[in-house]
Amino acid sequence: MSSDARGDVIVVGGGVVGLTTAVVLAERGLGVRVWTREPAERTTSAVAGALWWPYRIEPQQAARRWALRSLDVYERLAASPEVTGVRLVEGVMGETDADAAAWAAGRLHGLRAATPEEYAGPVGLWARLPLVDMAAHLPYLRDRLRAAGGLVEERAVSALAEVDAPVVVNCTGLGARELVPDASVRPVRGQLVVVENPGIRTWVVSQDAGGAMAYVFPHPGRLVLGGTSEEDSWSRTPDPSQAEAIVRRCAALRPEIAGARVLEHRVGLRPVRDAVRLERATLPDGRVLVHNYGHGGAGVTVAWGCAEEAAGLTASS
Repeated sequence: MSSDARGDVIVVGGGVVGLTTAVVLAERGLGVRVWTREPAERTTSAVAGALWWPYRIEPQQAARRWALRSLDVYERLAASPEVTGVRLVEGVMGETDADAAAWAAGRLHGLRAATPEEYAGPVGLWARLPLVDMAAHLPYLRDRLRAAGGLVEERAVSALAEVDAPVVVNCTGLGARELVPDASVRPVRGQLVVVENPGIRTWVVSQDAGGAMAYVFPHPGRLVLGGTSEEDSWSRTPDPSQAEAIVRRCAALRPEIAGARVLEHRVGLRPVRDAVRLERATLPDGRVLVHNYGHGGAGVTVAWGCAEEAAGLTASS
C-alpha cells in the first residue's frame, strides 16, 4: 500500500472509535477518509459521559490492555484540556475495591480506598481518571485528522463492498448490525440528564442493591448525570420518569444536585457485543477489510488502543 496515495483507507463510522482510528492511520502517512452517516456531534459518542473506565465490554483482558494504552494517550492530552477536552479528575468508583482495580493499580496515581466522608456506600475506590468532554474532544479529533491530511465526508453506506478504497475499516458501532450484517451487536440504552453545575468538582459512580446506576460527571459549565442500562431498547426518546429517577439517585449522592437547573436530556445506544470484533477480513473482491466495533460502553476508554491495533491489521500481509 503506497503511503503517498491519497485514497489508501476509508474508515466507515465517525464516532470516537472511527475518528481515533482514522487519526492513527493518517499520522502514519496513509491517505484516509472517514465516511460517516451523520456528523460526530450526533453519534452515540457525543452522548457519552466519557469517564475512562471499562464498562460493558468484552473480552476483559483485551479491553484492559486497550484501556491502558488509551490511558497513556489521554494523560498526554490532558496537558491541553481546553483543546483536547481531556482532563484528569478525581472521584469515587463506588462498589469497587482495590482488588477490582488491581489490573490498573500500577498505572493510576493516588488510587486508594474512599473514606466514609467521600463515599457513603459500603466500599468505594478513590481515583484520578481521564474525564473527556466529548463536545470538545470529537472536534479535536476531526481537526487532528485534517491536519494529518485526512478528510471527513458525510456519506451513508448500504454495503461495505461498495466502499471504494484498497482498505476499508469498519467502525460503525451499532450500525454493524445491519451493515455487516452482525445480529450479535445490540443496543444497551443509556439516558442522561445534563444540569447546571452547582460547584461539584469530583465525579462519582454508584450502583444500588437493585442494580440501578447513578453517576455524576463534572464537565466545563455543566454536570452530566446518569444513567440507565436497558438491554435491547432502541428508543432514543428521553423518558421523563427515568430523568426524574436519575436526578433523584444522583442527588442522593450529591444533595446540591436536587435544585440544579436541567439543561438537556440525552439518550445514547451503546453498541454491545459478546466480544469486540477487532480483526482483519476480506471483501468479496479480495480487498482488505478490518472490523473495529462492538465496544459497548467503553468506546472512549479503549479508543486509542483499538485504533492502533486496527491500524496494524491494515498493514499486515
